[in-house]
Amino acid sequence: MKTTDIFKCQQCGDCCKGFGGTFVTEKEIEKIAASINTDPKTFVEKYCQVSDGRPLLAQGRDRYCIFWDGLCSIHPVKPRMCKKWPFLKSILVDINNWHIMASLCPGIRTDAPDSTIKAYVTQELSKNS
Repeated sequence: MKTTDIFKCQQCGDCCKGFGGTFVTEKEIEKIAASINTDPKTFVEKYCQVSDGRPLLAQGRDRYCIFWDGLCSIHPVKPRMCKKWPFLKSILVDINNWHIMASLCPGIRTDAPDSTIKAYVTQELSKNS
């Protein structure tokens, strides 16, 4: 099974725009902070917003992630949520989430049976990041 059968990234950045933001863990904060030569505390203060007590990557006025500049400027250390896109747990909860995401992402195919989509999502989520 190849995930490219139902998703092929178009590098359009649509997944980096709006829609709730990207939560980051302490470990991700440390990696990203080190990659941009800052400390974790400064990183959170300068590059994150807090939602529900948890840090998420800030967005610019254009609603894109602040690390989007035509391409992801932190690609080698991007958060797990970004690495897994569009294979998210919410798809397994409600397959309609796949179709909603597909309306925003030109790389997502919707012509596969729901069972196939769920199988791919399950497969991707089981991989280590």
